[in-house]
Amino acid sequence: MSNARFAVALATWGGVGYFPLAPGTMGSLAAAAVGWLFVRYGGMPAWGFFPLALALFAPAAWAATETERANRTHDPGYIVVDEVVGQWLALAAIRPERWEEWLLAVVLFRLFDVTKPPPIRRLEKLPAGWGVVADDAGAGLCAMMILGAYRWLIASA
Repeated sequence: MSNARFAVALATWGGVGYFPLAPGTMGSLAAAAVGWLFVRYGGMPAWGFFPLALALFAPAAWAATETERANRTHDPGYIVVDEVVGQWLALAAIRPERWEEWLLAVVLFRLFDVTKPPPIRRLEKLPAGWGVVADDAGAGLCAMMILGAYRWLIASA
């Protein structure tokens, strides 16, 4: 497989980004589904999503840059590997046995990713694929902090 084809495959998360409706949401759901498999069958703890997202960050930025370059467009909707990075960051704060926390992680991440409050929106200005991935990482970190606060409040109640 050529570098360009591999970049597109990674950027679209194996083609998930080509889903015709809400590809970003589909990317988040695919990230959560893969994450569930890691937890359920791989025994990965939730905090393991944090180093996993960090490890994916640079390859995701590379893939987004190469895909943008090959298609002569900036941040097209079919690039969803950035959603995977952000969603995995949000999942790092959940209790895996609680389905409602999985759902809350997806909803919070999508909320921050779609609305892009000012600190997150500024990350988009980074060059090429770095900005594509960084704003979603920022959205994921915001969701992670809220989920952490939620867990702390629930556990201390």
